[in-house]
Amino acid sequence: MEEGLLVVISGPSGAGKGTICMQLLLDMSFLKVSVSATTRKPREGEKDGVDYYFIDEEEFLRRVANNEFLEYAKVYGNYYGTPKEEVFKQLKAGNDIILEIDIQGALQVKKNYPLGVFIFILPPSLTELKNRIEGRGTDSKEVILRRMESAYDELNYAFQYDYVVVNDRVDLATEKIKHIILAEKNRAIRKKEIISKIREM
Repeated sequence: MEEGLLVVISGPSGAGKGTICMQLLLDMSFLKVSVSATTRKPREGEKDGVDYYFIDEEEFLRRVANNEFLEYAKVYGNYYGTPKEEVFKQLKAGNDIILEIDIQGALQVKKNYPLGVFIFILPPSLTELKNRIEGRGTDSKEVILRRMESAYDELNYAFQYDYVVVNDRVDLATEKIKHIILAEKNRAIRKKEIISKIREM
């Protein structure tokens, strides 16, 4: 069985990663989401085990010590991590997995699993990014300022990704990523098994 594709999507806070991932999951039924663990408090409407596994810091650090995360990072005072066992089990079963994670985490995954497809989401401008973050209405002015400073620095990491997609319109950005995923599923390096089978016929 062909191993699944690991698609990693990240970018600055407010770039629209979550919205794009939700649309991809609706449009591409073969994609499965990997649920991350976090120590941050749930936002309105978020569900434990669906949006994130919400755990306390002590439990998170216990899992870090047990090497249970594919990646983890502390972002804006909260820990985030991707449970390793769940991801590898899904990939081995041939399922394609989408990870929506921060830049620190994505670079850890790239180091540990270079066969992944790494996509960086850019906002159309920093002004638009600020408008999106403020529009959430969930962050204080200090947090917004920190997010904007981080976003400016994070743009430097875009060149370490395989692809960069500007999210000026969610529908267009989603279409571009769908094409990337379909193309990546057909790369020669991912077709070793079928090539070997055909040679044996």
